Amino acid sequence: MRRENLSITINDFDLEEFKTYLYERENSNATIEKYMTDVRTFYNFLNGSQTVNKKCLVAYKDWLVEHYAITSANSMIAALNQFLLFMEAGALRIKRLKIQRQLFAQQEKELNREEYQRLINAAKAKGKPELALIIETICSTGIRISELHYFTVENVKQGRIRVQNKGKNRVILIPAALKMKLLYFSQKQQRTKGCIFVTRTGRSRNRSNIWSDMKALHQTAGVDAIKIFPHNLRHLFARVYYAATKDFVGLADLLGHSSLEVTRIYTATASDTYQQRIEGLMLV
Repeated sequence: MRRENLSITINDFDLEEFKTYLYERENSNATIEKYMTDVRTFYNFLNGSQTVNKKCLVAYKDWLVEHYAITSANSMIAALNQFLLFMEAGALRIKRLKIQRQLFAQQEKELNREEYQRLINAAKAKGKPELALIIETICSTGIRISELHYFTVENVKQGRIRVQNKGKNRVILIPAALKMKLLYFSQKQQRTKGCIFVTRTGRSRNRSNIWSDMKALHQTAGVDAIKIFPHNLRHLFARVYYAATKDFVGLADLLGHSSLEVTRIYTATASDTYQQRIEGLMLV
């Protein structure tokens, strides 16, 4: 059968089966949640239809272009393609959108060291020392926000944390100054074991409540809200580390990247820096 004539039907049960498949494949909870959200977005796009063919997939791809940034659209396409493979309809997979590698970082979205410090000070000024420490923890270690729950009293005492994420093992190194702060904080909270950062109900803090708390600091800190999100702290860690060491491969290991191209995105230099460099060449 020609690919353009191939079609399958899907329903809610297939989505639940896909979720089970991801769990059995030992994907992280964050990955499973992301894949399911993306596949459900496609399912909702079908607007009640259960038939999936090349025509509707191409229409969905066009819809993604209109409603999402290219990087986000490609991420959603990747999740959908995984679902199609699960449904034994790999021939229906759609191609990712082409994107030119960005040489210059988007300076208007970059968080600098001064702004980072202002966020910490703002959190303390608003009586949120835990939030200030969370910001410092993410930025000084370069972790993903989903890895914050690994910061238990037991792990921090060891000074390093072994994590398994996306099927890969890596070690998170904890600076000595951060270790002291974390243990002092946990002692004040009378927390002798388990996660250091928890909600009032005892559950570990997650991306949504940390993101909203950080956003609320923008006026007090005098930092553009567009720059304030947990992953931007990871970007700042990468840029500062690379500027200090020029150790690109080591940085990839610290960030847990299997591809150096992904790390390159984190270390992209702002166009103003390049401008200053070429001005200094004095070739005119």
